[in-house]
Amino acid sequence: MRVLLLLLLSPLQVVGASSHQEEDFRFCGDRNQTENSSIIYEHGRATIKNTAQALIIQWPFSPGRRNSYYKYSLPPALGRYRFCIYWFKANRTLRLVYGKQRFPLPRETSSSITRGKESHKTEGTTSIFNVSYILKGGNNTSLDSASEYSLPVSPESMPVWEQDVEEQLTALDSLIAQPPAPAAGATEQRMLRRKLGELEKALAKVELEGQNQTFGKATVHATVLRVQPTQAPRHLAFASQREEGGEVHGFMVDLPSSLFVMAKEREEVVEHRVLVMDINSQTMFQDENSSHVLGDKVVGISLVDTVVANLFDPVVLTFFHNQLPRNVTSLCVFWLEDTTASSGSWDSSGCTTVTGHSQTDCRCNHLTYFAVLMVSSPEIAYIHRDYLSIITYIGCLISAVASICTIFFLYFRSKQRDQITSMHIHMNLLAAIFLLDITFLISEHLASISSEAVCRAGGLFLHFSLLSCLTWMGIEGYNLYRLVIEVFNAYHDHFLRKLCLVGWGLPFFCVMLIFLASWTNYGPFSIPVYESVGGKYTNATICWITSPLIHNIMNLGFFSLVFLFNSVMLGAMVREILRQNKKGHKLKHVLALFGLSILLGIPWALVFFSFTSGVFRLVSLYIFTIINSLQGFLIFLWYWTMVVQARKSPDLQSSSDSVKLQPNSSQSHLG
Repeated sequence: MRVLLLLLLSPLQVVGASSHQEEDFRFCGDRNQTENSSIIYEHGRATIKNTAQALIIQWPFSPGRRNSYYKYSLPPALGRYRFCIYWFKANRTLRLVYGKQRFPLPRETSSSITRGKESHKTEGTTSIFNVSYILKGGNNTSLDSASEYSLPVSPESMPVWEQDVEEQLTALDSLIAQPPAPAAGATEQRMLRRKLGELEKALAKVELEGQNQTFGKATVHATVLRVQPTQAPRHLAFASQREEGGEVHGFMVDLPSSLFVMAKEREEVVEHRVLVMDINSQTMFQDENSSHVLGDKVVGISLVDTVVANLFDPVVLTFFHNQLPRNVTSLCVFWLEDTTASSGSWDSSGCTTVTGHSQTDCRCNHLTYFAVLMVSSPEIAYIHRDYLSIITYIGCLISAVASICTIFFLYFRSKQRDQITSMHIHMNLLAAIFLLDITFLISEHLASISSEAVCRAGGLFLHFSLLSCLTWMGIEGYNLYRLVIEVFNAYHDHFLRKLCLVGWGLPFFCVMLIFLASWTNYGPFSIPVYESVGGKYTNATICWITSPLIHNIMNLGFFSLVFLFNSVMLGAMVREILRQNKKGHKLKHVLALFGLSILLGIPWALVFFSFTSGVFRLVSLYIFTIINSLQGFLIFLWYWTMVVQARKSPDLQSSSDSVKLQPNSSQSHLG
């Protein structure tokens, strides 16, 4: 008998346990039923409304058509009825208990429930009494009597349906198609990207009919790919539809299997969901440089609820396009959102570009929004980058050693008061050259092995050394002005201290002003280098100024002023040399002119030829690298050449200061 009772009770216990499921939300109230009425269940925001004819429940479900609804018959007996609405988030179902009747409100179209398209009346609203609701984990909350209520269910628990996604896509397409308002570019881009983020959230939860599904018919297309976790994950490939009439004919995505293994290690999921956004407009991805995206095609790839970065096996995104012009090449980039600025920027870090005849492969170690930029032909080839690097490293090392040696020789050369000022100006210039050489030599190593903070400090110090070098070259020009123009070259008290305050203080003030304006102005700076083998780009990264605008205004602008002033001073010295040429000493004058050019930084003007292209630009780049990396060494050679000539020809000791490193008797020859 006991066994029989156990057999009879066990199924009942199982049924009771399975039927009990804690709801995530409950809404209850009393309704006066004064005439034959019904329950209307339709699509809309989560609200409930009571009329004499019907109890109207709106919920964001998908009934197939937006203007259709479900209709249920209520008990014929009149009187007060207690009803409750239950929401179960786990299986996304809504249930209604009305009196003693239970109504499972469906999400999909069901033939067992009557549907109608006739408009229902909402006149004569009546209040609901004894209203209360409870959220999971919370307390019962009582509400005042009213005829309409907004159900306090969080948006995250609401199901998302195809029509919801299509509506968001249509709205986004309309916003993109609108002409931009004047002076509202950055604000409009942020608004569009915010709408795009809302669309991604909807796609992450949308109810799909099949394994994969594509939404959108205009500018923005969205594809949701469902990947079922398996013991041996496979790579996922997706190809877009072929497009005609544009620069880009389509694209293909190849996701490595390691991507899904990594996602599975983070948490156990029923399925992986990959979002592929196909955007045929660059409207919401405009950077400050007005970069041109190939075919206005931007492709976004993301794994729902997972941040993907530093992949060992790269994600391969292939763009199929027309053949590019001869003077144009492609560069794979991704959109880097800048939360501190008004917009973002395109970056190529972590991406490798492999170009073909009519396609470009982007191999990246992370997931985000990708595009192909149209850039001018490669400025620096890989082989030339190696040659220039070797020349620079050797030249800077020799220049640094020569600068230190020359500083010591100049310090012990002469102690006469009329020579001290010029000697110390030369020593400060050589000290600035030494700092510039050393900081440049270690800059690339800091960018590769150090933290970002250390790299910012290295970039700041490199910029300080460069500005110091330019400032002291300008002071050298001013000193020549004193020697040439001021016939009575009087000694000024504390004159050298004032020059040092300008020579070192002005650069320090400039770099600190830039740093305090934004500490991100210094840091890793990548220079694309084209590698002919395989046709791809690599990045040469140094610690430098990250803003091209600051570089152009501060460095090129400052050098232009120094170069203009020193050119005038050099012209005055050339005139003086030509006047003295009647006396002979041609070699002396040639060496003097060469030395003064190096001292005043005239060869630095070759930097202006960097705006050219072709062979001429490459030749000027080599000349610039050789001369300027050896600037300290060339000053060292010039100094010792002048010393040797002075020893061979004692009469040269009385020559003009314009042709000697140390001025000592210029007054007698300029009068």
